[in-house]
Amino acid sequence: MNTLPESILLHARTLPEGGTLSPKEFLHLGSRAAVDQAFSRLSKAGQLLRVAQGIYVAPVSSRFGTRAPAPEKVVKALSEQNGEIAVPHGASAANTLGLTQQVPTREVYLTSGRTRQLKLGRSEVLVKHAPRWMLALTEQAGTAVRALAWMGPAHASQSLASLRHALSEKEWQTLVSGRATLPSWMAQMIGREAARG
Repeated sequence: MNTLPESILLHARTLPEGGTLSPKEFLHLGSRAAVDQAFSRLSKAGQLLRVAQGIYVAPVSSRFGTRAPAPEKVVKALSEQNGEIAVPHGASAANTLGLTQQVPTREVYLTSGRTRQLKLGRSEVLVKHAPRWMLALTEQAGTAVRALAWMGPAHASQSLASLRHALSEKEWQTLVSGRATLPSWMAQMIGREAARG
């Protein structure tokens, strides 16, 4: 029979990269104190990484050594576990769509859940609560909304002209038809660009 730390590690190895573990999942194997102590020891030994209070991930091993899991995989696993939406921040969206050459220095994600700070190795990732309208549209149309919000009203007109060419016709139509859920300034500018034909 496996010890408590062995059972935790065996489970951790079955998860995909970025899959999260919580001490609560293992309370059937021992007391809360014993489970917490096992997680603490595994974390100190580098066999698990504590990314936030009560949330752990397994490091990824490769021929170059071990590293923290990719931030987007941890954020995705957490959001799925909590039934939340999580998407890249507007700065990343603007970069992805070619609206800016700036590369964000810090990883930031927007979520329908609560704001939280994640620690992945030496880097920190901010998962920030966002208003519903920023998360309403999916796929590239949603990415365009977050990019426009980050660019702001002063640059939205020029950005929309670029977006019209960057997005597929279907995604452009999704953006145009979804403008009722967006802030007034953005809806107005999208409407103007759509009216240009």
